[in-house]
Amino acid sequence: MTAGHRVGPLGEIPAGEGRTYAVAGDMVAVFHLRDGTLRAVSARCPHAGGPLADGLTDARVVICPLHQHAFDLATGCSTTGQPALTVYPVSLDPDGTLVVHR
Repeated sequence: MTAGHRVGPLGEIPAGEGRTYAVAGDMVAVFHLRDGTLRAVSARCPHAGGPLADGLTDARVVICPLHQHAFDLATGCSTTGQPALTVYPVSLDPDGTLVVHR
């Protein structure tokens, strides 16, 4: 796996929400899904730079809050015809710290 970057405690992200973190020069949106799954993707929508961490999520997609473009959180692929997002592996350290790998 690639180098891990500790970004903060899981407790910063309530279930069903996302937060943006700076990771080695990139902005990454980390999502704590309602089922406990963690996902991490590029933080900005490629269409108009919308803040994806502020978007609506379900178990599979995030919807950009600006123009409602949807992206699969597992693959980064757009379901609405936009360029794909970068997907980052994300894990949880035993102490509860989120780790984004790039």
